[in-house]
Amino acid sequence: MSEILIKNADTVLTMDDARRELAGADILIRDGVIAEIGQKLCTSGTVQSASGCVVTPGLVNTHHHLYQTLTRAVPGGQDALLFGWLKTLYPIWARFGPEEMFVSAQIGLAELALSGCTLSSDHLYLYPNGARLDDTIAAAAELGLRFHPTRGAMSIGESDGGLPPDSLVEREAAILEDCIRVIDAHHDAGEGAMCRVGIAPCSPFSVSRDLMREAALLARDKGVMLHTHLAENDEDIAYSEANFGCRPGQYAEDLGWTGPDVWHAHCVKLDGEEIDLFARSRTGVAHCPCSNCRLGSGIAPVRAMRDAGVPVGLGVDGSASNDAGNIIAEARLSMLLQRVSRGADAMSAREALEIATRGGADVLGRPDCGRLAVGKRADIAIWDTTGVESAGSWDPAALLLAGPTRVRDLFVEGRQVVADGQIATLDLTAVIRRQNTLAKQIAVAL
Repeated sequence: MSEILIKNADTVLTMDDARRELAGADILIRDGVIAEIGQKLCTSGTVQSASGCVVTPGLVNTHHHLYQTLTRAVPGGQDALLFGWLKTLYPIWARFGPEEMFVSAQIGLAELALSGCTLSSDHLYLYPNGARLDDTIAAAAELGLRFHPTRGAMSIGESDGGLPPDSLVEREAAILEDCIRVIDAHHDAGEGAMCRVGIAPCSPFSVSRDLMREAALLARDKGVMLHTHLAENDEDIAYSEANFGCRPGQYAEDLGWTGPDVWHAHCVKLDGEEIDLFARSRTGVAHCPCSNCRLGSGIAPVRAMRDAGVPVGLGVDGSASNDAGNIIAEARLSMLLQRVSRGADAMSAREALEIATRGGADVLGRPDCGRLAVGKRADIAIWDTTGVESAGSWDPAALLLAGPTRVRDLFVEGRQVVADGQIATLDLTAVIRRQNTLAKQIAVAL
């Protein structure tokens, strides 16, 4: 039995069912689980002081493309809309292989961890040159983050009227076969699982209607979740109406892509009827504010979704459409965008932080994460509020208004992944050096 005591936090934002905020509180971790929360707790194990700090649940990232950390700020895609941006980057991504997938996942997950993230999804939908989903799973295991990778796919190439080059698409039978393989090899359905696998055809414009339907049937047979992109921008809506004769929400419902075991990325252009559909069916949404701004997609109707009862979490999206992977910065931007579109009282700092923690965990089907309560997993972020970012703040718990964007300490399943603001589980400097070398090699080869 191992114990860690987080001692004397200035404030603990629990995000529990009562949304308690505790002053001068301690958290006792035992064997990866929160055993007790209170004051003047004791342990014979390790003591971690949290004096001068705000403690929150670990943040949750519900949408990412980790491989894209190798293609940040590519000149040809810096100012392009979604479809043009994809056409610029597909030929570059076609040069990736297993090492590129592994190293880019290490970098992306480390960046997330430094921003307070303990649980991240990933949407990997291309597998060039022998790359596999296993490459990213290995990277997450080495770093120590809780991981929900999804086996993405593209099956309609340019020659069949799709966007991706033919070299990046797969046969649909092979896609489903590999989905079964990775689920059987890596999916853990148990409470406290460090890895769960989802099925995630890339988008309505890169796979067939048959694959969408078959993926849904397979996911339910295997008891795993479903994920894809939906209603991301005006082009997306126009494509759906022209090719399917309906809006994206109707398309999703017709193919079995609604329900509590489904979450869709972006949903910037959902209309009122689609929001009501998602609320009734408990279909989740991964809101990616920075990417939506970067690609000019628009402001997602998060306020309307939340008011209707749609489960909403945050996503950083890929680093080729965000250029960063800071999940607490996404939470702040989410709050600000709702205020821009709906008024200064549209979303509070605490609500945005709730979306980033408990909200994301619920979207991913993880009620064991995203809140600090006895019996929940010990995924905990400690934020130092004695620095310049919080100086003069009247409410240190309002982290998204005046607080650090880099975590001081981070625990996942009770194991320390970030210590004193540095990754504790791998040599990040060496990984960065390798990432930069790989990026240069690919650029030279183009």
